[in-house]
Amino acid sequence: MNHTPVLQSRMPKVGTTIFTTMSALAQTHGAVNLGQGFPDFQCDPALPEAVNHAMRSGHNQYPMMSGAPVLREAVAEKIRAQYGLSYDATSEITITAGATQAIFTALLAIIHPGDEVIVLEPCYDSYVPNIELAGGVVVRVPLTPDSFRPDFALIAAAITPRTRALIINSPHNPTATVWTLAEMQQLADLLRGTELLLISDEVYEHMVFDGAAHQSVARFPELAARSFIVSSFGKTYHVTGWKIGYVAAPASLTHEFRKVHQFNVFTVNTPMQHGLAAFMADPKPYLELPAFYQRSRDLFRAGLANSKFDLLPCEGTYFQCVDYGRISNLGDQEFCTWLTREVGVAAIPVSAFYDAGCSRSVVRFCFAKRDETLLKALALLQQL
Repeated sequence: MNHTPVLQSRMPKVGTTIFTTMSALAQTHGAVNLGQGFPDFQCDPALPEAVNHAMRSGHNQYPMMSGAPVLREAVAEKIRAQYGLSYDATSEITITAGATQAIFTALLAIIHPGDEVIVLEPCYDSYVPNIELAGGVVVRVPLTPDSFRPDFALIAAAITPRTRALIINSPHNPTATVWTLAEMQQLADLLRGTELLLISDEVYEHMVFDGAAHQSVARFPELAARSFIVSSFGKTYHVTGWKIGYVAAPASLTHEFRKVHQFNVFTVNTPMQHGLAAFMADPKPYLELPAFYQRSRDLFRAGLANSKFDLLPCEGTYFQCVDYGRISNLGDQEFCTWLTREVGVAAIPVSAFYDAGCSRSVVRFCFAKRDETLLKALALLQQL
């Protein structure tokens, strides 16, 4: 009998992600899937048409490693118009295979074995494994438990001579909070005079509600000078399966980023880059995105207003967190399983975004869905 050598896992604690588990459970039970964060509606037909045009126009070979110049220029112009900071498209913008790859590549570029990286819990589930695979040490700092706001005293206390970077995420997945101007200024005050680098996950930048402005790191030159800013075309244009994002960073940081990028990805789908660049000539789709998703948020929140779910604030993203404590005493993972099997609606337990779980009875719903999907889910949830 053939022998397969025993492999010592580099990630022994990692199993199937909660997103895959809940989506599979939803499919098995025919439940409405409000768990994993992707739309169930189509993108603007003009976008795939632009990609099709790019293919037929011959844009089918490798683009430049750093991304098609026309798309990098479109990104630089968008950042300048939105946030007032001018990045050089040639040396400071890189097109990536989605935001997760961008974050991982940034970490691989800056982390040496034993370097510490601060993450603010709860946090997106790729951060910690990425840091560990890069040879870094994860330092977890909790967000304020009731409000999920950053606690700058705790962040300051976590900084040591070994701290290399801090990862922030606003608008925030999973809690739907949005950093304020004052909080960004506090962050600038905290990092001033240090050698810390900042990775700013801004994939939900165009989903900020109630007239508030997204406080991108690009609005703060002092922070931008030490930052990798990460965003996602997939989130903005309803094409999460395309897996295309970008990183904006000063030339010296981009230089190191691209050293890794060229060997773990090299480059990204050519016709999609050209299609996106053509589509971005009109800023209307992303300028109208806050109102588009606020309408869905308001529909979903109104549908749960008289239920036994207690709604947490939703300032941005396309997620709504709820406290189910008046419905059940189950832990959040058990509650999500029960909700999927018995009620017919899938959600994500917020404990999945913590290292050691959490004691709060909070789950996350995704409202990036068609009205009929949300109304179907609401009819089931209102019965509780």
